[in-house]
Amino acid sequence: MTRDQLTAAANTLQSAAGEATDEETRDRLQTQSAQFAALADAERGPDHGKLARHEHVLTEIADDTGGEVEAAIEDALESIRAYRETVEGV
Repeated sequence: MTRDQLTAAANTLQSAAGEATDEETRDRLQTQSAQFAALADAERGPDHGKLARHEHVLTEIADDTGGEVEAAIEDALESIRAYRETVEGV
């Protein structure tokens, strides 16, 4: 089952990676993108804890960047938060 918000986050993060000028930032964003793509197609969706850890990492990356990369990360975070609202639990 595909989770559209997570797919959107993965695509946005991949685009952000393409805009990143720093190799480490690009690598981190590509890793996050790949992880969200996998989560989007996994049999079971991620729980609040896993999503919170990803949000923390992405917020950290956004704080270290600026401009279009930061804006793209914020867009991805919006998609992640939209999905997270559908997750039962905490």
